[in-house]
This record gives sequence, C-alpha cells and structure tokens, in this order.
Amino acid sequence: MEWQYAFLVIFGSLAVLLIAGVPVAFAFMIANIIGILIWWGGEPGLRQLILSTRQSVSSFVLLPVPLFILMGEVMFQSGVGIRMILALDKWLGRLPGRLSLLTVGAGTVFATMSGSSMASAALLGSVLIPEMDKRGYHKSMSLGPVLGSGGLAIMIPPSSLAVVLGGIAEISVGKLLMGIIIPGLIMAVIFSVYIILRAKLQPQLAPVYDVAPTPFLMKLSETAKYVLPLGLIIFLVIGLMFLGVATPSEAAAAGTLGAFILAAVYKNLNFQMVKKSVLETAEITVMVFLIMTGATAFSQILAFSGATRGLIDVVTTANLAPIVIIIGMHIVLLFLGCFINVIPIIMITMPMFMPIIDALGLNPVWMGVGFLLNLEMAPITPPFGLTLFVVKGVAPGGTTIEDCYRAAMPFIMCDLVALALIIAFPVLSLWLPQNAL
Repeated sequence: MEWQYAFLVIFGSLAVLLIAGVPVAFAFMIANIIGILIWWGGEPGLRQLILSTRQSVSSFVLLPVPLFILMGEVMFQSGVGIRMILALDKWLGRLPGRLSLLTVGAGTVFATMSGSSMASAALLGSVLIPEMDKRGYHKSMSLGPVLGSGGLAIMIPPSSLAVVLGGIAEISVGKLLMGIIIPGLIMAVIFSVYIILRAKLQPQLAPVYDVAPTPFLMKLSETAKYVLPLGLIIFLVIGLMFLGVATPSEAAAAGTLGAFILAAVYKNLNFQMVKKSVLETAEITVMVFLIMTGATAFSQILAFSGATRGLIDVVTTANLAPIVIIIGMHIVLLFLGCFINVIPIIMITMPMFMPIIDALGLNPVWMGVGFLLNLEMAPITPPFGLTLFVVKGVAPGGTTIEDCYRAAMPFIMCDLVALALIIAFPVLSLWLPQNAL
C-alpha cells in the first residue's frame, strides 16, 4: 500500500472525527481501531493496542505532570498567589500602565508555581481585570496582559506541557524545562516593553492615577511575607534541577511538598482546599493521560503503515533549507492552534515532526523550546483558544469574546517576535541546559 494512501486514511479519519465534535481521546481511539483493522491484523492488533496504552502512561518520565498540576492548584486554591500580587503592587508607583505591568510581573512569578496557563490566567484575571476596569483601562490593556502573561506558565518551569512534550517527542524533560527559562523571561520583557511604549504613546488606554504612598518598611515586610517565601518553590523546582541534585520527578515532588508547607504557613491548609486541589488535579491528569494513550498508538500505526518514512523521504529529498522546513512546522502549529487545544496538537504533530528533526540533525531541545513557545499562543489564538473563554468568564459584565480576540492580537505578535529570536539564536534556549545538566 502506498504511504500516501496510509497517510490519507489515518489523518483523514482523525480529522473527520475531530470536525464532527468527537472528544479528542475517543477520536484518536477510533482512528487507531481503523488503522489496526487495516495494518495490524485485527484481533492481534487490538492486543497490541492494549499493551501500547499501558506502556504510554506507565512511563516514569510523566510523573511530574500530576505533581506540577497539583502544585499549581494548591497555590491557586490557597490564595498564596493573590497575596503575592498585592505585595508586588506596592513597588510599582506611578509607572505607565502600572496595573498592566503588574499583571506581567505577577504572571512571571506565578508561572514558577503553576504549570497551567488557564489557572494562571484565571487568577490574574479575577484579581486584576476588575481593578483595571475601575481605573478606566481600555480592554486591550486589561484583557491583553492577562492573556499574554497567563501563557508564561507554559514557558517557565514548572510546565506540565513541557513534560508532556518531552515524553511524547522523547526529548530530555530536564533539559527542556531548563531550556524554556530564558525564552520565558524574554517574553515577559517583550510584553513589558510593549505595555510601556503603548501607555506612553496612548496614555488614554491606561490612565495614570494617584497611588497612596507605601512606607518602605511596609513594602519590605509585605515582600518578605508573601513574595520571598515563594523562592522556596522556585528553588525546589528549578534550583534543584539546575544544581543536578534532583531529577524533574524529584523536583516536582519537592515543589509540591513546598506548596503544601506554604499553604500551612499562611493558615490555608484545610480539608476543603486539599479536596478541591486534588479533584481538579485528577480531572486534568486523567484528561491528559487519556489523550496520550490514544496518541501513542496513533504514532505507532503511522510508523507501521510507512506513512512516517514516506513523509521523511519527501522532506529530506526536497532539497529545502532546514530553516524553511522549521518555518513550515511552525506555520502548521500556528494554524492548528486556531482550532484545537494544545495537547492534541502535540499528539498529532510530534509523530510527524520528530523523525524529520532527527533526520535533519537538528537539536531536539532547541526545537522543543520553539514548539512550546508556538503552542503557548494556541490558548489565546482566535477563534477557539480556551484561555480566551476563561478570561471572558472572569472579566466584568459586558466583556465580549470579540474584546478578548482584539486584546490578544498584540500579545500574539509579541510571542512571534520571541519565537523569531529563539529560531535565530539557538543559544537562548540551549545555554542553560548545556551548563546546568
């Protein structure tokens, strides 16, 4: 059977199911069964599917996923993140677009405690958007920074998405987590520069208002109480990996323990908080792992049918420059991000992309960081980005989804600038992994 036919059958069946609204996990499973009947010999193939499903979720590499999610949920549900935002606010004074800048700063710090962009955006939006609305901020300067900064949770460890990508693409999870730190900080700087410039050029979008002076000792006290303790989480997750003391799984466990300790210190460790955190974690983890079981078998069928090998041969014999192929991959990710969620995009594309990357001899960590930055845009890309709907849900009444679309676009452009820098200068994503691990 020609590989083009196999490719068309496998991806065509998956595309039809997704367009028809079938849940992603079940769409993968049905497409897999179709592939099994054609290429794996029916019943023996079904037995192989069961083995593949078990192996796909029993990998030790994936252990940080539920731990990172639980850590973020504990920090969110216990209110530690809100205290941190209020403490940071006291240092900003009368900077142009100060509340928008506070959003970026808080998003950067909260990203070190949460692996979920939606949880981060929900926290930032529920606390800061009503205040910005009260101060007369234009929606582009209130909704936009929340949408952009929420995505920093993907680009600064702990990032559960980085673990998923590393596990599926067989990239070192530790190196990938270290590799996203500098790009994540670059994104925060680009967001801040954009906000300051726009607030200077169009001051009516972010009106300056009087800020009651805060005594210096009070600033120090609030920072010491509510910001510096978060350094414990940062050290347990990032510092231990940087020093080579802990694996990503061990760092995730240590960070989760640190989150519970902080919740106890702030007297918010109670049964209801723990129950809600655990239930949310279980729900998200089951969803992620269920999709992964189908996606792993999907990639195996793709390889067994010859479609993967055929696609590699086409790309490697086309005499295209590697940069053209890289840009083509990113265009595919951007397009898919307009319509489907991040994890399904990883599951669909990585089985195709990684063999090509290996054949071209490209650094997988560099490519993985670029892919994560690209995927960071998917939740805020119109028309179906999930974070767009989360932010609309926490925004004041009268906010429309069109407002969220318009507010997201400048920050998507900022993300594209950061992505261009990562592609042009691989050292930005490779320096830390090469020197830390």
